[in-house]
Amino acid sequence: MSLQTQIHSLVIRLSDEFKSVYQKIGNLSSLSTTDKSTLVAAINELKAAIVTVAVIDDAQISTATTYSSSKIVERLDALKTEILGGADAAYDTLVEIQQLLTNGASGLDALLAAVNNRVRFDAAQSLTALEQAQARSNIGAVASADVGDTSTDFVAIFETALAA
Repeated sequence: MSLQTQIHSLVIRLSDEFKSVYQKIGNLSSLSTTDKSTLVAAINELKAAIVTVAVIDDAQISTATTYSSSKIVERLDALKTEILGGADAAYDTLVEIQQLLTNGASGLDALLAAVNNRVRFDAAQSLTALEQAQARSNIGAVASADVGDTSTDFVAIFETALAA
């Protein structure tokens, strides 16, 4: 093989490689940057644009900016504190609450029983005489039997007594 043929083969092979690289990086004229002279210049222009844009703003809520990661963590911690409302560490996750409710069903049953043993004002109830007496005692009321017939016409009684 002659030297000319070998150089010719090398040039063809190099041009194939350059075409492959050129296809991967694209045509510089298709860059959306102002400086299209080199990839390095375009990247530097992009970096300068990013640096000058203030995208982190911890002072206000905005759709054009974001909080810093430390501000986001701070806000999440505040939300967690607000949701937990000072709950004891044993009750500060949903899993712990679920476990306590599942394991402590007797405590929950006792609480539900206590709620059911109340005098209701939103629905009719059937209470035993002892329960009625206790409820009246708790609120300082008297039994209707002690009040008497509330439909008594005292004016008629008065007038009858005057005439007699």
